Amino acid sequence: MRTSTTEPAATAATHKRVLIASLMGSSIEWFDYFLYATTAALVFGKVFFPTADPVVGLMLSYLTFSLTFFIRPLGGFIFSHIGDRIGRKKTLVITLSMMGGATVLIGLLPGYAQIGIWAPILLILLRLVQGLGIGGEWGGALLLAYEYAPKNRKGLFGSVPQMGVTIGMVLATLSITLMSTLPDEQFLAWGWRVPFLLSAVLVFLGLWIRKGIDETPAFKEAKASGNVAKIPLVETLRYHWRAVLVAVAIKFVETAPFYIFSTFIVSYATATLGFERISVLNAVTIATLLTTVMIPIMGRLSDSIGRKRMFVAGTLVMAAFTFPYFMLLEQRTMTTLVIATVIGLGLVWAPITAVLGTLFSEIFSTRVRYTGITMGYQIGAALAGGTAPLLATWLLSKYNGSWVPVAWYIVATAVISLIGIACAKTVADND
Repeated sequence: MRTSTTEPAATAATHKRVLIASLMGSSIEWFDYFLYATTAALVFGKVFFPTADPVVGLMLSYLTFSLTFFIRPLGGFIFSHIGDRIGRKKTLVITLSMMGGATVLIGLLPGYAQIGIWAPILLILLRLVQGLGIGGEWGGALLLAYEYAPKNRKGLFGSVPQMGVTIGMVLATLSITLMSTLPDEQFLAWGWRVPFLLSAVLVFLGLWIRKGIDETPAFKEAKASGNVAKIPLVETLRYHWRAVLVAVAIKFVETAPFYIFSTFIVSYATATLGFERISVLNAVTIATLLTTVMIPIMGRLSDSIGRKRMFVAGTLVMAAFTFPYFMLLEQRTMTTLVIATVIGLGLVWAPITAVLGTLFSEIFSTRVRYTGITMGYQIGAALAGGTAPLLATWLLSKYNGSWVPVAWYIVATAVISLIGIACAKTVADND
């Protein structure tokens, strides 16, 4: 009697703690990441890349944002090797520490007016360190939740780390919005630095929470049986390269529209459409709060209707909504700005991102799962995510401010992901 009543309680408590640890770590990592993204759109072009042409300064600022996406796969290769060889937990501690340290140092970095060319050089180096950290963080946070999940709750558990993306974004946007209430001179001089410095507190909190979490049952079982890859990257490329390509393609429609709806919109709506900066940030914040609520709902629903069905439905709606999204923005009213952002980021994107991690996890076996999902995620992010704000800004400039090429770009990412999910049915779980 005593054993039967105690074990479920202990299991439930363990699951709760794992989900909190996964969510907290993911939220902190993405807070640091999106804090840079938001500040890049508003500040870095002026502080670190001052030029006669403000469009050039903005594109240089976005370039530093994009560079990280191409270093993320390297971070993924390094830390996924550690994660598949040594364990998920130890890897997460390293990545969180790297990410947090680089963020604090960015907040302390002098601008171009103080140290000249060294300012953008050091900014880029710190951004690359951030990229290395985030490259290994996502896979570990996902697997911490997914490999602890009950069989009938894989979708729900796999969606929780995805909530960290939007929670981190909300915290970053709110912090910059608060600092934006300062006069422009003070905001550019020191206001934007405050959230970067305060991130140190969040990092220490995240490390403390993760300290009490044990290694995942799936990895402990694999290690006990000797089912651990000697060189996970080589094994993944040799036997699972088709699954990696599928994951890369699936990632396209999840990442490119997200950075259009959340990052590119900040500069586009303020510089081209004439909105106030705080109005745009508020619209993004409202949409992101809704997304945070919708992600676990969609994840739980996917346990009933299936991950692939939900992903396909979300992708088709994304392609269909692209042109109405820009048409709403062109009305240049606060109401249509909020409606467009809430529908695009808050509703259409939610089912896509909710099932992404679980879809990835289900096409790789335990022995190479960390490496496989990380490669697919980070390569896909590099190809479609990091370039999205930069490419959208370039298209807007090249076609005389027309948003139509940007809309077709989003549709193209949806087509690529539909091809990927169609091929995913031929990829079996190697477990």
